[in-house]
Parts: sequence; structure tokens; C-alpha cells
Amino acid sequence: MASNDTELIMQTQRGNMDAFEQLVQRYDKRVLTIAAGYVSCSDDAKDIYQEVFLRVYKGLPKFQYKSEFSTWLFRITTNVCLSHRMRGRRHSHTSLDQNVNDEDGQSHALKDTLSDNTTTDQQTHDAEISIRVGQALKTLSPRQRMVFSLKHYDGYKLKEIAEMMKCSDGTVKKYLFEATARLRKQLKDFAN
Repeated sequence: MASNDTELIMQTQRGNMDAFEQLVQRYDKRVLTIAAGYVSCSDDAKDIYQEVFLRVYKGLPKFQYKSEFSTWLFRITTNVCLSHRMRGRRHSHTSLDQNVNDEDGQSHALKDTLSDNTTTDQQTHDAEISIRVGQALKTLSPRQRMVFSLKHYDGYKLKEIAEMMKCSDGTVKKYLFEATARLRKQLKDFAN
């Protein structure tokens, strides 16, 4: 069993499918988390996940080790998310069956995050907040939404996001500032 990405990539380039499966298993949760943070439908997140690893498989023979494999993979993930948005595949609702991540990074259905002892009014209010935040996120440009999701939902540093998106730290800060300002404006009447 290969212990590092470089060995796995070289074995995959020689046709070893087990090595590719190990690479997928090493990064699949992070790719799915990024995709799920970007789209509101778990089926769309799964589509993005599949497309990412298909592109990785096709691109591995030409991988040149100019960057870390993870940086290259997350750049592909970012590009697939952005192109997914541009194709216009959007959903106008937030399902209570949709998976969300808690503070520990554990994924749960939105309906399961509402505690049993919470009143029905509170559950309705919580669901309404989730829907409003989801709608507000959809008003962001694709790049603003990606930066905001990577920073606040996935916990990446600005420098890491800049590498993934092939832009400067300043550009990432600009997108994050604009996204935050727009979300504040969209949600200002709801914050009280």
C-alpha cells in the first residue's frame, strides 16, 4: 500500500486502479464537502463529485507535480463547482433532507439538526432561517459564493482559496468582502 500521493499518482499513471481508488478514498469526503457547500441539492453535489474524479482520472497521466496533488484536486473541484453554476442547474428550495455539516464537520440531514424538544414554532423559524440563508447565497456571483463557502463552511485559509481558484489573495479578499456585504444586506431584515 502506497503511503503518499506521489507514489499513488505514479502507480495510477502505470495503470494501477487500486492506487487511484486509494487517492479517491483519501480525498473523497473533502471534495464532497466542498461540492455540498456550494450547491443546495445533494444530487447536484454528487454529480459534481463524480465529474471531479472523472476529470482527475483523465488528467492524472499529464499531472506534472508543479503543485501538490491536493491543490490540483481542489482547483478542479472549484472549477467544476463554478461551471456547474454557469450551466444553470439551480433548485429553488431547500430540502429538510439536505445534508448540512455541524461544528464538528459531521454531516446530518437538516431535519435531524432540529432537536426533538424544540418547539414547532422554533423549528419553523430555524427552517425559515436556513431557507433565507440559502436564498441569499444564491444571489452571490459564482466566485463570491465559492470563496464564501470555502472560507466559512469548509474552513480554508485565504491563501489556500487563492491557490485553488488561481487568483491573488487580494482578489479572494475582495470576493469575500463583497459576499459578506451582500449577505448582510439580503438578511438585514431577518436578523432582528
